[in-house]
Amino acid sequence: MAVNRTPVLKRCRSLGLDPVYLGVDKKSKRQPRNSRRKISEYGLQLREKQKAKFIYGMLEKPFRNYYKKATRMKGMTGDNLMTMLESRLDNVVFRLGFARTRREARQVVDHKMFLVNGKVVNIPSYQVKAGDVIEVAEKKKDLQRFKDILETTNGRVVPEWLECDSENLKGTVKVLPSRDQIDVPVNEMLIVELYSK
Repeated sequence: MAVNRTPVLKRCRSLGLDPVYLGVDKKSKRQPRNSRRKISEYGLQLREKQKAKFIYGMLEKPFRNYYKKATRMKGMTGDNLMTMLESRLDNVVFRLGFARTRREARQVVDHKMFLVNGKVVNIPSYQVKAGDVIEVAEKKKDLQRFKDILETTNGRVVPEWLECDSENLKGTVKVLPSRDQIDVPVNEMLIVELYSK
């Protein structure tokens, strides 16, 4: 399986992205180089796509598949795309505060530490639905790892479309998020323009 090993802060700097969106609270001390070159329209569209892929930890092929699915759904393609990305299981685990970073969220899901409606799911891209209950597997609840994670993510705001019970390491998806509930700094319209060429 392909893994993106690019240093997070370096990539954030090149995309003009705040590392907070990835759950990383470090800041790069280096200043981005001021390029005098004007970025073309294609360059801007490509940057937005790269931003979305990097935030959600995805590669090109699955990301393109999400776009194709979003075009077949009712409503705005860009909004559909963002809702689908946001309702991935690894992202929901991160949003609930059960992982410090998005990469860690992907890892704990991969290691069969989470149940969805009582069943073990180890697919980070699993699409949650409204009413789904996501919880840490009973055997894993006493792990020191989760105590440390909760200590770190205690101040993180849980989005209004999710309900979190951090004492029991459990969360519920109240509704699927609409675009205005997603605080990711991505202009999805530029991604739609790029793919619809």
